[in-house]
Amino acid sequence: MTLARNIRVPSGGTRMVEFPRAIVALIVVGYCMLATVSVRAAGTPAGTSIDNVATVDFELSGVPTTLDSNTVTLLVHERLDVLVTLQSPQLVVAPNQTDAALLFTVTNTGNGNDEVELFIDSALLGDDFDPIPAVPAIYFDTDASGDLSVGDVPYVPGGNNPILAADESVDILLVNNIPGGLANGNLGRSELAAASSVGTGAPGTTFPGLGDSGVDAIVGASGAAAAVFGEYLISDVGINMIKSVAITDLLGGTEPTVGATLTYTITTEVTSAGTATASVFADTIPAFTTFVANSIFLNGTNLTDGIDADVGELDTSGTPTVIVRLGDLTLADGPQTVEFQVTID
Repeated sequence: MTLARNIRVPSGGTRMVEFPRAIVALIVVGYCMLATVSVRAAGTPAGTSIDNVATVDFELSGVPTTLDSNTVTLLVHERLDVLVTLQSPQLVVAPNQTDAALLFTVTNTGNGNDEVELFIDSALLGDDFDPIPAVPAIYFDTDASGDLSVGDVPYVPGGNNPILAADESVDILLVNNIPGGLANGNLGRSELAAASSVGTGAPGTTFPGLGDSGVDAIVGASGAAAAVFGEYLISDVGINMIKSVAITDLLGGTEPTVGATLTYTITTEVTSAGTATASVFADTIPAFTTFVANSIFLNGTNLTDGIDADVGELDTSGTPTVIVRLGDLTLADGPQTVEFQVTID
C-alpha cells in the first residue's frame, strides 16, 4: 500500500510522490517516542500546546528532497496537587479562651488554576481534648497579621473558595474556642484540610475535560488533597513580659549611633494562679551589636557570663544569647527583671 504526499524540491515547487505507508508510519512512531520523552509534565502550564513535525531528507532521481510528516499536536493535561503547611508553633492557651487562631498556608502545587475547598476538623484522635470550632471557624488571613483580626475575611464554603494559580499560596486561620476544666499541659489538635474542587482520588485519577482550557485534569501525587493539624497547649499560668531599651551614646546623649550602649530591661511576671515550672529567660544578642561583658543582672544582682553556680550566662554555642534560669515562678514571686547591655558596632 502506498501514500501520496507533497514534497519540497530545490526549485521551490512541490511534487506529488507516492511512498509506502510503512515508511510514513515509521516516521510518525519515531516522533511519538521522542515527544513522550521531551514533555515536561511538572511545571508546564495546563493547556499548553506541544506541536511537532518530523522530516526525512532523501534524493529523488538525483534531486534533494524533504518529506514532512503530519503535525502531531497534544495539550498538556492539568495536574491536581495541593499542599498544606502549618505556620504556627504550638499555641499556648488557657481554659475557656475564645478565638484562638492557628495559621496555615495552602499552596496549589499543580500546573493550572485550581479552586480549593477548605475544611476544619477539631475532633482528632491522639490528643487530650477537642477544641471547639468557632462560628465561623475558617478565615483568610487578609491582613497578613498571622492572627485573627477585624480585617480578616471568613471563609464561606462554595462561596469564596480560593482560586489559586500554579504555585500560588493563601494563608488560612483556623479559629477555635478552648473548653474549660482542662489540666495544665493538656494538648488539643485542630486540622485544616484542603482539596481541589475538581475532584480527589488516587494519583492518576482522570477528570475528562475539567482542567484549564478544557484539557483533562489528572490527580497528582498528593491525591489533590492535603491535611495538617496544629496544636493548642493548655497553660493555667498567665505570664506577662515587657521589654524596653535605654540608649547612651558616646556624646552622653540618647541617639542610636555607632558605639552607643543599649541597655535592655525585660520584666517577666506571673499574672494568675498556677506555677510556671522551670522557667528560662532567653534573649538573642541583636545583629550589628556586641554584648558588653559582665552586664547581665537579675533583680539588681550581677550574674557572671560563664556557666557556673549562678543562674545566668552568655551562651555562645550558636548566636550569642543571654540565658537566665528563673526557675518555678508563681504570682507570689512578683516581677523578675533581667538587664543586659550591648554596643552598636
